[in-house]
Amino acid sequence: MARKSEHSGPKYANGNYKSYQKKYDSSKLQIKKRQELNKENRKRGTYGNGDGKDVSHKKDGSTTLEIASKNRARKGKKA
Repeated sequence: MARKSEHSGPKYANGNYKSYQKKYDSSKLQIKKRQELNKENRKRGTYGNGDGKDVSHKKDGSTTLEIASKNRARKGKKA
């Protein structure tokens, strides 16, 4: 008999992704990272203006503005 998972939500090939993601996104570290990026977006004048750009991290640690879809599509890929 299969074990019951402590996470709720729809089942996916990799398990209960949504509940794991919710837990991860609510961690103190992720909240801090999100706050910093939102602050940088506001500073650059791109937060909430509908231009479709995000602050993207470069390999050298600096940040730049980049189209959100390109920035998010790269997430998780090993470079």
